[in-house]
Amino acid sequence: MGANESRSSSDTNGEGPSSMPRLGDIPESCMASILMHLDPLEICKLARLNRAFHAASSADFIWELKLPSNYRFILDKVFDGNKTMADLGKKDLYSKLCKPSPFDGGTKEMWLDKDTGGVCLSISSEALTITGIDDRRYWNHIFTYESRFQKVAYLQQIWWLEVDGEFEFQFPAGTYSLFFRLQLGKSTKRMGRRVCNTEHIHGWDVKPVRFELTTSDGQHVVSQCLLDNPGNWVHYHVGDFVVKHPNELTNIKFSLTQIDCTHTKGGLCLDAVFIYPSSFGNEICRPFRS
Repeated sequence: MGANESRSSSDTNGEGPSSMPRLGDIPESCMASILMHLDPLEICKLARLNRAFHAASSADFIWELKLPSNYRFILDKVFDGNKTMADLGKKDLYSKLCKPSPFDGGTKEMWLDKDTGGVCLSISSEALTITGIDDRRYWNHIFTYESRFQKVAYLQQIWWLEVDGEFEFQFPAGTYSLFFRLQLGKSTKRMGRRVCNTEHIHGWDVKPVRFELTTSDGQHVVSQCLLDNPGNWVHYHVGDFVVKHPNELTNIKFSLTQIDCTHTKGGLCLDAVFIYPSSFGNEICRPFRS
C-alpha cells in the first residue's frame, strides 16, 4: 500500500513518467509555425517523426511560402492553366512542380529544385536557331539516352558556327546562370558500355568559342573559352543575369558562335541550354559521365 501511495504521490507532483511532455503534446499550430521557417527537405524529415508532425507539415500556409513567387504564372505558362493543378493543396503542388514538366511542344522543361524551390529551366536544341541545321552535310539530329529531350544536334563539320536562342519568362527575384550543355564527340552504347566516337573532333583548339547573353532590361554578358574534355558532357557557363522585378516578363537572348572561317570545326554535340539559380554554383559545371 505504501508503494501505491508513493507512486500516486509521484504522479501528482509531476515527476512520474505519465506527466512527461512528449512531441505529440505540442499543438499542431505550434509545430506548423516552426516548420514554416525550415527548408523543404527539413520539413519532410520532421514529418516522419510522428503523426502530429506529419499532419502539421501539410499545412497550406507552410508550402505557400516554399513555392516560387511566380507559381501562378508557371501554372498558366507550363500547364495551360490546368484546373486540376490549381486545385491541389500547396504541398502536393510543390511536389508536382519539382518534377520536370515539358511545355512549348516538348522543346522546353521547367522544374523546381526540391531542396530550395528554385526555378530551373531547360531549352532543347530543337528550340534554338542553328545555322545550317537543315543541311545534313553539316548537322544531324541523333537520339540519345543522355539527353532529357532524348535528342541532340550533332555537328559533323562546318566553317561558320552560329547558334542563337531567345526565351521569355517571369522569374522570381534573384540571380540566374545560363549554360550551354555540350560534348565533344558522339557517344553511343556498345555491348552495354558507353563508347564515345571522337573521329570528327577538330578545330576547337584553334580559336575560342564566344558566348553572349543579353536581357530585355539591358544586361549584357560576353564570355569565351576553348572547348575541351572530349567524351564528357560539360555545362559551359555563358553568364549571369539579375531579376529585380519578379512580376514582369524577362526576355533573354543568348548565342554560341565560332565564325572564324580560316578553319573548320566538327565533332560537337549540342544538347540544350539550362537556366539555374546562381546559388547552385559549381555543382552545375562538373563534367557528366554516364
